[in-house]
Amino acid sequence: MKPVLFILSATFFCFSCNQARNEGEDTSNYDIITEKSYVVRNVKPVSGDPQVDSLLQRKQELTGYLERHGFVRHVATKDSLVFRRNNRQEVVIELPSPANTQEANLIIAFDPMKNPLFINLKKDTTQVEQYIK
Repeated sequence: MKPVLFILSATFFCFSCNQARNEGEDTSNYDIITEKSYVVRNVKPVSGDPQVDSLLQRKQELTGYLERHGFVRHVATKDSLVFRRNNRQEVVIELPSPANTQEANLIIAFDPMKNPLFINLKKDTTQVEQYIK
């Protein structure tokens, strides 16, 4: 599956926004994200291929940019994420198992005032700059 299709399918298929969950609801199967952060998967980078090296360098540049703007690194420990916004809405994202290097190195930026942003590793920081504004 092409990277853009993965992002769109993950967004379309697994993206839901709802009011705050019921107070006794079990969230133990979710990574709960409530602060200004960016989410990455815990993958060991494998280099040697020029395309992979380029992708990993781009990931490092984008995460550095996010950190310089106050975003905290959050390593996803589960494939289910809940982003809790300040307005009490929640965004639930189910991440399928990665099928390629780009999916394994996915970055999701989150500001509690906004919806999460799936960052395209093939683009420059413009997408993140617009999100931060």
